[in-house]
Amino acid sequence: MKQFIIINGPNLNLLGKREPEIYGSETFNDYLEGLRSKFKNVQIDYFQSNIEGELINKLQEVGFSYDGILLNAAAYTHTSIGIGDAVKAISTPVVEVHISNTFAREDFRHQSYISPNAKGVILGFGLKSYDLAIQSLLIL
Repeated sequence: MKQFIIINGPNLNLLGKREPEIYGSETFNDYLEGLRSKFKNVQIDYFQSNIEGELINKLQEVGFSYDGILLNAAAYTHTSIGIGDAVKAISTPVVEVHISNTFAREDFRHQSYISPNAKGVILGFGLKSYDLAIQSLLIL
């Protein structure tokens, strides 16, 4: 059985409440239940933090033992050289995920420090972006 982990960054704990016109009204925990049911052949672990250093620590912790990482670093995507460096330093493939189309938003969201070191980037498909990321990791 493949072992993947979803690592979500700041404010993603507010899904279902925060800006539903962008992020939808479903909580991530509710979505995660459905995702696990859909991909029964994959163990899907989950971690969320609003703290940059905790995200880096988790990447380092799982980055040599898991089969894949789905990383939505949220706003840190555009500001954290440290998270980008952590992705570069690990051997587990990382797919950068975003719920919204970051290129249809503010200009500062067009820059990613993660993308150059990720296996791929999936964005703009709502929570289904995570489904697509899992499917991409299954074919690597």
